Amino acid sequence: MTPENSKIVWKYMQEAGGRLLGKLPRSRVHPGGRNPYAHIAISVKKKFGRSYRDIPDDKISQVIEFIDWLVENPS
Repeated sequence: MTPENSKIVWKYMQEAGGRLLGKLPRSRVHPGGRNPYAHIAISVKKKFGRSYRDIPDDKISQVIEFIDWLVENPS
């Protein structure tokens, strides 16, 4: 991904993490609460098989759609 697109996706991920604050279900593994920012980053990496920076530019819209889905479906 180009540095410009990487910055766009990173900012979008940060905003999505903010929208998820307090919305993720509780977890025994995280008694102090889950980190929504990490949840977004880990979910993107799991779905696309690589860090958001390493995803090709032609998939940026798919990444944005997936992030929106994560916000709409907290898990």
